[in-house]
Amino acid sequence: MAMAAPTSLELKSYSTLGLETGLVPQRQLGGTGEQVPVIGLGTGPCGFGMPDDEAISLIHTCIDRGVTYLDTAPGYERAQEQIGQVLPSRREEVFLATKCFSATAQGALEIIERSLKTLGTDHVDLLYAHSLGSIDIDRALAKDGIFAGLAEAKRRGWTRFIGFTAHHNTWRAERVLREHDVDAIMVAMNYADRYTYGFDDRIAPLVEQLDVGLVGMKVFGGAHEMDYKTPRPSAMGTERDHSLAFRYALGLPGLATAVIGMYNEQELDQNIQWAREWTPLTPEEAGQLAREGRELAKEWGPHFGPVRPDDNE
Repeated sequence: MAMAAPTSLELKSYSTLGLETGLVPQRQLGGTGEQVPVIGLGTGPCGFGMPDDEAISLIHTCIDRGVTYLDTAPGYERAQEQIGQVLPSRREEVFLATKCFSATAQGALEIIERSLKTLGTDHVDLLYAHSLGSIDIDRALAKDGIFAGLAEAKRRGWTRFIGFTAHHNTWRAERVLREHDVDAIMVAMNYADRYTYGFDDRIAPLVEQLDVGLVGMKVFGGAHEMDYKTPRPSAMGTERDHSLAFRYALGLPGLATAVIGMYNEQELDQNIQWAREWTPLTPEEAGQLAREGRELAKEWGPHFGPVRPDDNE
């Protein structure tokens, strides 16, 4: 998940604006019928190096201020344990998403069962197959593949909804959407990677057609080399670039929420303010971002992984 505006910037403080629960705009998550805030908390930064007390405090603050979509995964080191310290008193307030990285049904069921114990809850709201671009797609779609496991987890009541996340190998996302029923997906979407991976133009229209919930990640380009242990600028670089990237992402057709990794309340409040003030890009701004996005795409290259199967297979 992408970092919010970098902590090194001198960002305006919004702590005196009285940001309260319910003031973050909400959208419907596809055909699930669920209303979710347009910002979700990505807990990678919490789990990969933030002291537990700071992470727990930040998660509580996010919920207090209306950022109630929590995204986590077993691979985010301490993140699920930290959320597990928050949920006992706040489970009914949050929409909780976690992930399974496995190609098989059995592997997925074992992972979610462990995650539920760690999180201290009997179910999550959304269970993803993690990083679809890195999974053997034929194995994943087999009768005993991960998507069969997700469906079984849903049948058992361990999750309300199922889906997948994808950073690269966009063709795999297209295939799963056409061959398997999912409720929601989370994919990398920003105005630069649009020209490398194409989730924005190839996947968003298909998701809208199928009435599948769409969640965006890496909306600021992602942390450098996917390293979340130390707060530092994300790929977009400046506050202005982050603001325009945020407006671009929330203007994508069908997008319900943008999951953003955050390190402190300053970043949280900045993102909330952008959400509250959001307006669609003007034609002039859209043209500007198209030009800048193409240049950034050339500079970054396929930084999340291969674009096509013959790049790594």
